[in-house]
Parts: sequence; structure tokens; C-alpha cells
Amino acid sequence: MKRRTKLLAAATGTALAGTIGLLGTAGAQASAAGAVTSNLKTSVAPGGNFNLSVWELQEPVGSPGSPITISSSKLQGANGFQDSYFYTDKSDGAMTFWAPEKGVTTTNSDHARSELREMNANGSAADWSLGGTNKLNATLRVVSVTDHVTVGQIHLGTGGSSTKPLLELYYYADGDITVGIENSPSGGQTPHTVGHVAVGTRWTYMIGESGAHTLNLTINGTTTHYTIPSSFNPYKVYFKAGSYNQSSSDSTTKGARVAFYALTVSHS
Repeated sequence: MKRRTKLLAAATGTALAGTIGLLGTAGAQASAAGAVTSNLKTSVAPGGNFNLSVWELQEPVGSPGSPITISSSKLQGANGFQDSYFYTDKSDGAMTFWAPEKGVTTTNSDHARSELREMNANGSAADWSLGGTNKLNATLRVVSVTDHVTVGQIHLGTGGSSTKPLLELYYYADGDITVGIENSPSGGQTPHTVGHVAVGTRWTYMIGESGAHTLNLTINGTTTHYTIPSSFNPYKVYFKAGSYNQSSSDSTTKGARVAFYALTVSHS
């Protein structure tokens, strides 16, 4: 997404602080301001600190147009998968994603990613209907970014031919946090500025959907709501989280590095 003039989105409801839970070992609560006291282990793979049973990983390597994916079964546990694109930060235990500007991309994107895709507990790809109460909670910090990076998504699944995200949460190098809401399955995205956090500072988000017609977004305790266009009604969707770099070049040293301290998914 090219950066556009950004519109300040007005909060339209009571601020929701919420609880950002750490899965796996003993957890920590995140305040609305994003402060975290955690006991993440630094000597284990991300699967030793986080419940990765409902995620698979896509990395920026592989064959052109066909990045490799790492299954949930390989991600799980203290000795689970990790490499230079997805690893535990040895200083604080954060689950860290690295996406360089030059990397293997999908056929529908020009940008590389190190990103989790939501799965079901039985190993099948998550693909849930709009409605109910669906939430993706995270505590994170953007360690470095060239221009901007997507750190969370609600992505379209089955129900039509579109491969667009319904919602994309962007973090910019100047600290601005912007949400892009897709106008229709055929394309076009409207941006809203929803926060500002300095590079390297921890913050929290909640991306949610409720009642089949409303998207809910909470940034550091402040919530905004957005109406889902009716053209998305036939679609099912799923969550994504990580580092989906939004700039590209021939550089393998420039890119977006994102560290997560908590990540949970809930459906009800």
C-alpha cells in the first residue's frame, strides 16, 4: 500500500483495555499503555513460549512465487522450528519475525513476509464465518522498518475469488499506526490513523470482528469501529500476524523486524 493522506479515525465506543494473554508458559498481563512484565524464556524456540498449535509460518524463501511454509507441528515446543527469519530473541525471549526487502513472495504480492497464518487445531486452514466474537490480541514492538510493515490482518478466505485482506494493520517508520479497511473484495483500501508509538517501543493491539458487520480495533486501550461492507458477506476469513514488509528492493539487509511478546486468538 502506498502511503496516502491519512484520516484520523474517531473512537466510537468505550475504550477496551483487555487482557493480552501469554500462551504456553506462565503469562503476563499487558496494560492499556503496552507495558509488559513477562517470563519469556530466552533459550527455547518460539514454540516454547507461545502456543503455535493454531498457526503455520510463511517465510521469505523458497521458489519464486512459492514461499516455504512451516507447519504447526514443526513450530510447536521448546525445540520447535526457528531460523534467521523466525526466532527467539536471546535478550528478552520475544518471538521475532524478519522480512527483508528482497525475498520470495507469493504470486499475489510484491512484498516478502515472515508471517503466521491462522490454522485450526486439527491442522486444517482456519476459515471462519463473519459473526460471533473473534479476536486477535498481541503485544509487540517494531524493532526496525524501512518504510512500513503489516503486523496483523483479517484476511479473506473462501467464498469468492478475491485474495485481499479485509483489514490490515500497518506500522510506519515515523511511528504512526494505521489501519487499512478494504472497500470491497475487488480492491481499494481506506486508511485511518489509529495511534503513534516510537520505533522500539512495546504496544498492544486487538483486531476483532463481531456481529458479521463490525470490525473492532483496539490500540493501547483505545477502540475504534468500522462497518464491514455487505459485499464481503459471502466470504469467510482468518487472522495473520508477524512481519509482512511493505517495501521492496534488491537489499537483503534492509527490511522489517517485529518482536512479539504475546499473541492469542479467540473465537466465541
